[in-house]
Amino acid sequence: MLNRHRIEGYSLYELLMTLGLATLVMALGLPSFGQLVADKRLRTEVDALFHAIHQARSESIARRRVVTICPSRDGKYCEPDNDWSGGWILFVNKGQQNTDIREDDEVVLKYHQTDGRSRIVANRQSFSLRGTVLRATNGTIVFCDAAARAENRALVVSYTGRPRVTRMTTRGKPYECAD
Repeated sequence: MLNRHRIEGYSLYELLMTLGLATLVMALGLPSFGQLVADKRLRTEVDALFHAIHQARSESIARRRVVTICPSRDGKYCEPDNDWSGGWILFVNKGQQNTDIREDDEVVLKYHQTDGRSRIVANRQSFSLRGTVLRATNGTIVFCDAAARAENRALVVSYTGRPRVTRMTTRGKPYECAD
């Protein structure tokens, strides 16, 4: 009886072809996966502020007070600029004057700290929502991916305090983040 040994394994040619194919698939797939992750990250930031505006509208009606959303890095006080990239706070404004300044005795309803990978710029220093008598502050908040992998989008707040998300300006052009 002959004793034949069976040789198992891959030839060098098969190994090189498999590695080449795997490299090709990774090269084509990873950039689009990075874009997908960046888009999801940006959408998360937009959604957080979108829901906070809805909460501010509800709280202003329920409390019969002005509720303000403003940029904040420390979660306590409003920043004096229009850069929202560090985060924002939602607070009940007891006074009718200086709605973009939070006093120590005013209640912070929510603090959101961003992940730092997005550039968020508004055309307002703050948004004040009023449940009764006066209308809300309108404006636009533009969200951009710092690595420019995701498409920019904007959160547009109407005079009634209703937010909507859009990717194009009224002129049909994409939004851009100011430097």
